[in-house]
Amino acid sequence: MAESVFRSGFVTLIGRPNAGKSTLINTIMGKKLAITSDTAQTTRHRFRAVLTREDFQLVLVDTPGLHKPHDVLGEELNESAIQALDGIDAVAFLLDAGKPFGRGDAWVVEHLKGVDAKKLLVVTKVDLAEGEAVRRQEQAACEFADWDAVIDVSSVTGEGVQEFVDTAASLLPEGPAWFPTDTQTDQPIEVVVAEFVREKILRGFHDEVPHAIGVLVEEMSYDRKKDLERIFVTIYVERESQKGIIIGKGGAALRQVGTEARSDLEQLLGSRVYLDLHVKVRKNWRRDLNQIRRFGYGEGI
Repeated sequence: MAESVFRSGFVTLIGRPNAGKSTLINTIMGKKLAITSDTAQTTRHRFRAVLTREDFQLVLVDTPGLHKPHDVLGEELNESAIQALDGIDAVAFLLDAGKPFGRGDAWVVEHLKGVDAKKLLVVTKVDLAEGEAVRRQEQAACEFADWDAVIDVSSVTGEGVQEFVDTAASLLPEGPAWFPTDTQTDQPIEVVVAEFVREKILRGFHDEVPHAIGVLVEEMSYDRKKDLERIFVTIYVERESQKGIIIGKGGAALRQVGTEARSDLEQLLGSRVYLDLHVKVRKNWRRDLNQIRRFGYGEGI
């Protein structure tokens, strides 16, 4: 009998902000690993999700959305996304079905022309668009590049998700698994925890302060007898007025953030969680590369 072939490799997901990269990864993995929101720059970390099956290991690289930067943080996030195109086996360009192909999308595709890897066009959020709109997106993207595969997906309904996985896996080279078979992400747990807290702020405060937020886990300790994870987190903002917004009247807003984050963290960690949140001001941290990298954003992690 012929031995079965095992394939393994890296597929980078790239696109404009809010194209659906993190949501697609969560759907593929069957659990929440990457945070999501409608706010641009939600993804600040380049991280890998690892899907292992009997005949392949697919390493999905999530990246910050490519955009026109307005500060050092934006520049660092763009650099992180572009560097994620090095040494990969395939790249998936995600294009929102509901937003007409524009100059920003063309700019992203331009970065792919010199990439020596298989190229997939993935039109996302097709459950929110008419079929004709989806076709127009495909045609527009095909005018700018040649694609090895074109796939329409909806992370909400699941349409096309398995097709994406099967297609991406088929493009991988033969080789051994790069990660242990029980690995699901290469993110340190402290980073995942900090991101879950930041997600609740993004969703709760919308346009008031989200870009000015940085989150650090200062300490984590597990009490085996009580089955309790104690987590101490500092939320950084750039101005005193933002600190007041995050804390809220009588601390109500901060307690709400803690309640929502704790629920996700207990599911993630499989134990009860004591979550201690504090808010501090660090002026103009988004313009300071050292501070940006202290938070682990961009290439500083």
